[in-house]
Amino acid sequence: MDSQARPASNSVNRSLHRKPNLPRNRWNVIFTGLAAFFAATVVLPLVLVLAYVVIKGASMMSLTLLSELPPSPGMTGGGIGNAILGTLIVSLIAALIAIPVGVGGGIYLAEYSKGGAFASFVRFGTNVLSGVPSIICGVFVYGLIVATRIFFDQSYSAMAGGIALSVLMLPTIIKTTDEGLKLVPQELRWGAIGVGASKFITITRITLPTAFKPIATGIVLSIARAAGETAPLIFTALFSPFWPEGLFSPIASMSVLIYNFAIMPYDVQIALAWATSFVLVMMILVMNIFARYVGSLNRI
Repeated sequence: MDSQARPASNSVNRSLHRKPNLPRNRWNVIFTGLAAFFAATVVLPLVLVLAYVVIKGASMMSLTLLSELPPSPGMTGGGIGNAILGTLIVSLIAALIAIPVGVGGGIYLAEYSKGGAFASFVRFGTNVLSGVPSIICGVFVYGLIVATRIFFDQSYSAMAGGIALSVLMLPTIIKTTDEGLKLVPQELRWGAIGVGASKFITITRITLPTAFKPIATGIVLSIARAAGETAPLIFTALFSPFWPEGLFSPIASMSVLIYNFAIMPYDVQIALAWATSFVLVMMILVMNIFARYVGSLNRI
């Protein structure tokens, strides 16, 4: 009996052994190599951009660069302190506008709309808005706010720039909030309602905390995208070589400073453009890493 079982067992082991010479295994190796090549090709531009920006701009990093005003054309010294502060101010304005509206819109779509025609229209509009070029948002806010001087008879301003960036942030926040709330198990809602909680309490105490990770990740990524935009700010916030003078005056930003200085025929301004590029890229990189960290948190 044992002598009959052993050959059968050996034949099974031989049949399960991987044979590299088989055509399917050779094709598997070929396509695995192609997939690895394409993956490396996708990552290569990011690595090259980061490396080039670090080489050109990191050498200028200093406290002076981060704390002083930019020099006049042809002059030496100076820094980008006003542009850093202006970028933070405009991004903060955009976040204060876009986060409540975006999260509220996502809550409506996921919790109140019940999949009606209006909700489908809002989702379609959100998808379209996410693909609209940023310069179109800048022109729209220019015609709506800057040209009409609606804010205390002021034209270009930090407020107009923040509104333009908030339009760009809205689609990401709405979609991540909507999809994040859809991932919350329905049983949690039923359990809260079963113990007497209202719809509002269920959303604020159960569903929103449970969907914290995707919502926070979408918010951080939208802010990172808005902080690097140039075209909307050229049409709305313009640029100022001075420290911010208020929310209703032109304000400097790093992206516009890069654009202005990179086209100047002066070595000092071109060097400052590279240094600003390094600071901006590092800021966006840190925000993306922070978004990944938020997404990895274990939150119930």
